[in-house]
Amino acid sequence: MTSHDDIMIEITPQVLLKAYSCGIFPMAESAADPALYWIEPQQRGILPLDEVHVPKRLARTVRGTPFVVRIDDNFESIISGCAASKPGRRSTWINARIRTLYRELFELGYCHTVGVWRDDELVGGLYGLALGSAFFGESMFSTERDASKIALIHLVARLIAGDFTLLDTQFVTDHLRQFGTIEVDRGTFQETLEEALSKQGNFNALPRQVDGATALSIINDATARG
Repeated sequence: MTSHDDIMIEITPQVLLKAYSCGIFPMAESAADPALYWIEPQQRGILPLDEVHVPKRLARTVRGTPFVVRIDDNFESIISGCAASKPGRRSTWINARIRTLYRELFELGYCHTVGVWRDDELVGGLYGLALGSAFFGESMFSTERDASKIALIHLVARLIAGDFTLLDTQFVTDHLRQFGTIEVDRGTFQETLEEALSKQGNFNALPRQVDGATALSIINDATARG
């Protein structure tokens, strides 16, 4: 980890893209801390896109949900949802500098969001960074049951349809493990990342809105082929 005020000031969207291409990503100690720290985990979480597991109960929810999933819509609300405190998480690592950098990357077309809406209310979502055929998942949130899981299912389907080869989850949590997320060492991750960066994925291969049945069908087809 490295951080000084002068280094923090020099971080630009272009520097951030270069860091991701090297397997490094930024975090802050807390939302109130203005500094950023470069993180390069010894063990990295990845979700193999041809081995995604969707629990049966969740699959039923995805097919029958009244929620609407929207892509790249209302970035500010989604990053605010990810940054919000909640029971068991009083603090967040998303500080003002993170917000600014990823907003700029969103405007440049590198950062993407998946939002889950009930009517006009945002109830869950995620954001991350697309580079080559790699997608770097940054954060997700949910204010209603399964909303963040639904966002993840739609993200995975979109990545598969767009010929992405790597979904980096950074770390492995119980939430992610149920979908098939695995842990790899730094060397393996770097090799996988290098290969992913040599290809070009298309985040917009699918329409901005697809239904749950379509998303599940894409994932099931990829799993059968894998």
